[in-house]
Amino acid sequence: MPDEQEISNQPIRVLLADDHDILRQGLRLLLQAQPDITVIGEARTGIEAINQAQQLQPDVVVLDISMPEVDGLEACQRIRAQHPDIQVLILTMHESEEYFLQALRMGAAGYLVKKVAPGDLSSAVRTIAHGGAFLYPGLAKALIRAYLTPTSTHNTPTEQQPETSEVSATPERELSVLTPRELEVLTQVAEGRTNQEIADRLILSIKTVQAHRANVMEKLGLHNITHLVRFALRHRLIPPDP
Repeated sequence: MPDEQEISNQPIRVLLADDHDILRQGLRLLLQAQPDITVIGEARTGIEAINQAQQLQPDVVVLDISMPEVDGLEACQRIRAQHPDIQVLILTMHESEEYFLQALRMGAAGYLVKKVAPGDLSSAVRTIAHGGAFLYPGLAKALIRAYLTPTSTHNTPTEQQPETSEVSATPERELSVLTPRELEVLTQVAEGRTNQEIADRLILSIKTVQAHRANVMEKLGLHNITHLVRFALRHRLIPPDP
């Protein structure tokens, strides 16, 4: 069995799912150019994505929403239900709060719109592969609004199935378990900023920000961005009025 150091040095294994061949090939080239990321498979439909996730066991699946047979949201839900260790990043043209919130309900750890800078994609893959969450900044505040509106007409993240006792207890934990820098990163993430924006604001490297994000999620027992925002709101780290 490989030791912990060897595991940490292994590349992040990615499965790409998009029905546009040219775009998918471009994404492959972009990610393969990163020394710590390798693309191990491609899928053109939601069913292919589900089957290849089963066969290849990637660390991250990058899913488009609009795909034949089964759309990306349903594929996300089925992949996450069958393989909780596989993280899903939604990469879509839909800059829609409804799609965004639904993706989080289905278990996605990240949501990006295709017009983002190329560096954001690789940053998002790294972040969610290490247990963090990565959201398109323009939609992050929608999560806060959904959390603050439990009577919303659509099924918001506040209406998910009951959380485990560990997650339910998370907001009650003392902030003292975090270092001052981790607390800064937590606040920035909850406000919807990307790793690059956080790095620029705090004068840190991208890798350092990613490490702090992963540490925050692990220390607080947070499993997704919904829980992270709830924690930040309950501790008044971010304003309740988006």
